[in-house]
Amino acid sequence: MEEKRTSLPENAQRELHPGEKYEPLLSADKKYSEVTPYSVSIGLLMVIIFSAAAAYLGLRVGQVFEAAIPIAIIAVGLTSALHKNDGLSQNVIIQSIGGCSGAVVAGAIFTLPAIYILGVNVSFAQMFLSSMLGGVLGILFLIPFRKYFVKDMHGKYPFPEATATTQILVSGEGGGKSAKTLLVSGAIGGIYDFVVGTFGTWADTVSTTVIGLGQVVADKAKLMLKLNTGAAVLGLGYIVGLKYAFVICCGSFLVWLIIIPLMNMIWGGQVIDLMHTGVTTTIGGMSPDQIFRDYARHIGIGGIATAGIIGIVKSFGVIKSAVKLAVGEFSKKGSKVEEPERTQQDIPMRNIVFGIVIALLVIFAFFAFGGVVNNIWQALVGLLVVAVISFLFTTVAANAIAIVGTNPVSGMTLMTLIIASIILVAVGLKGNAGMAAALIIGGVVCTALSVAGSFITDLKIGYWIGTTPRKQESWKFVGVIVAAATVCGVMLVLNKTYGFVGDNALVAPQANAMAAVIQPLMNGGGAPWLLYGIGATIAILLTIFKVPALAFALGMFIPIDLNLPLLIGGAISWYVSTRSKDKAVNDARQNKGTLIASGFIAGGALMGVASALLKFFNVDWFLTTWHDAYGEAIAIIPFIGIALFMILSSMKTEKN
Repeated sequence: MEEKRTSLPENAQRELHPGEKYEPLLSADKKYSEVTPYSVSIGLLMVIIFSAAAAYLGLRVGQVFEAAIPIAIIAVGLTSALHKNDGLSQNVIIQSIGGCSGAVVAGAIFTLPAIYILGVNVSFAQMFLSSMLGGVLGILFLIPFRKYFVKDMHGKYPFPEATATTQILVSGEGGGKSAKTLLVSGAIGGIYDFVVGTFGTWADTVSTTVIGLGQVVADKAKLMLKLNTGAAVLGLGYIVGLKYAFVICCGSFLVWLIIIPLMNMIWGGQVIDLMHTGVTTTIGGMSPDQIFRDYARHIGIGGIATAGIIGIVKSFGVIKSAVKLAVGEFSKKGSKVEEPERTQQDIPMRNIVFGIVIALLVIFAFFAFGGVVNNIWQALVGLLVVAVISFLFTTVAANAIAIVGTNPVSGMTLMTLIIASIILVAVGLKGNAGMAAALIIGGVVCTALSVAGSFITDLKIGYWIGTTPRKQESWKFVGVIVAAATVCGVMLVLNKTYGFVGDNALVAPQANAMAAVIQPLMNGGGAPWLLYGIGATIAILLTIFKVPALAFALGMFIPIDLNLPLLIGGAISWYVSTRSKDKAVNDARQNKGTLIASGFIAGGALMGVASALLKFFNVDWFLTTWHDAYGEAIAIIPFIGIALFMILSSMKTEKN
């Protein structure tokens, strides 16, 4: 009987030595039950439940959560309770199908509610097709890059979310120390984040403004640092590691310690309205946060876009080999082709090519005859925007998830909306019709990028565990279709129940930001090209000096309070893995820390959902008076406490 392993192999997260091969938990030479009536039905049930929950919470409370980890926990619990054979392989399929929920929700609610906010009418069919076609396109564009990201780049990317989810799935196969460590750290991380989110016992973010001098410096010089005190973000930093965390934070430091204070120093008394949105506040009258949101963050968007294009150029060989493989399959039609081992079997490239062609034709028909644009020419332009941007940014989304576990989809979608709006205006589509068209086009791209980023996590999980990629890929399409129908149905009901404008309207912060950008563009406004250009220049210079440009640009785009904990977590990872002269001891400590970090992420994700649900049902346990008086002042103390727990628990380990 095959022994159940409760941890990843020692070489799962490091680069392989010459001639060394990674052997997954499930042998490539054996067949396992993966796609079964049980795994598919539970996976689709998870899609419906979590798509509805994520859409409700994202639009009603303004909090979008990642569903992959809670679904993995539920899958492990159900499979164990039902004593299923081949539970691990089936749980990967459940998680992979169920994970469509969070990805499609993010793609839909970032863009489509802006249609209602702008007072434009659309049908359920238009919203559904926008989300569904975007999701399908994201899967099709990503599959040719699967081998590159999950196998060829083995050990080069940390894949933090995939690591945490895999630890949950694997440790669920048996008891032992690994499962216990994951359970204890999950409970600590979950309770910690629940206490913060539900009761407000201490602040989830502490800044230098907590002291009087810090507030003066922030007001006068616009110089401020912030730190998120969540257990989940600290755990994420541990898995990301010191190298990437440092590069990401360097991007944040450039924006928050140099660019924002410099803007205040040079243009403090001026009103700068780069997008012609009617800004009346001077730079000096804004807070550092507002300067970041309205100006400096756009530098990060320009950097991300440029780093993505550079990445495409650098990976031209990968694209070329994928195309060559597809051409080879066509030319060998009817002849026998040697089949790769089970754990490396993808959907055939010829099917992917046909799928992309059919998807693009359906998107064109949707634009031309589905009431999105006015004529064939505009439909062709819309199709070109979707195809080019989705293809270019698919690898950017996958790269970002592989490095930091965060998909900068909102930044890339913002860029898409700006480009689409400018092009549509140039071909004669303006006003309400232009705004609806740009948002539906943006919705297709946003969902494509969101699904692609999420899917690379699923494929990495499958690679580590040893499932069949083709089965994950095939059933991902079904998950996307069900998720799109669920999300758009929920959105329609919420609009009729609460609305997106007026008193007691839904929050929908991302969609409101998109609406604010697109409205002036469709009425003769502009885009912050200068800031995009600065970001692009930075990305090019970083590439010349061989600094990871995408990681640095992510640091410029993601708020600094989410980046500083990454640096602390990465520093802890480095510390616990370098204290001993015995490499085996260092490796054991590193692995123990990874389990603890995964527990923090899992507990934080699960309790984050619980906390948001309480808010949704108007259960108010928040200690407002206490929080306002002491919340930020004491926040650093419990944060230091969980950091010390991670260090001391990891250092107790001697050898595996």
